[in-house]
Amino acid sequence: MAILPILVAPDPRLKTKAKPVEAVDEDLRRLIDDMLETMYDAPGIGLAAPQVGVLLRLLVLDVAGKDEPPAPMAFVNPEIVWESEEMSVYEEGCLSIPSHYAEVERPAQVKVRYLDRDGQKQEVLADGLLATCLQHEIDHLDGKLFIDYLSSLKRNMILRKLKKETTRETA
Repeated sequence: MAILPILVAPDPRLKTKAKPVEAVDEDLRRLIDDMLETMYDAPGIGLAAPQVGVLLRLLVLDVAGKDEPPAPMAFVNPEIVWESEEMSVYEEGCLSIPSHYAEVERPAQVKVRYLDRDGQKQEVLADGLLATCLQHEIDHLDGKLFIDYLSSLKRNMILRKLKKETTRETA
């Protein structure tokens, strides 16, 4: 397993729509394992393949609490097939937008259809943190970041700070 470099906004790859995974094979399972290791190392609770420069419809997450055993999940070609009318608000952060957080309103429940790491069709009805995390990571697969839900003023302020920090690190 390997820890992969995480792209940071405003990297243009983060705004690119990911392509469907053609086959769940050993290479994809290796990528899933690398992404999980990268996510845990960061540390984070979710990671989409575009965040590590791989433009495939793949995400991993683990929303287990601090006192619970790890519960890693992989979602290949996930799609939201239902969402509740009821909304919920969570303060979201993102490994590709380090040190920045904002409240985002999303559907409180979603049903997601996907393939698991063995290529088997699955469906999950998610609520709470799992629902929010799935929506956040699926947004990455569509080239959308949580800051895209913010006002343009807030979004541009965050992007300017990130660009300044990135410029400082490479200087």
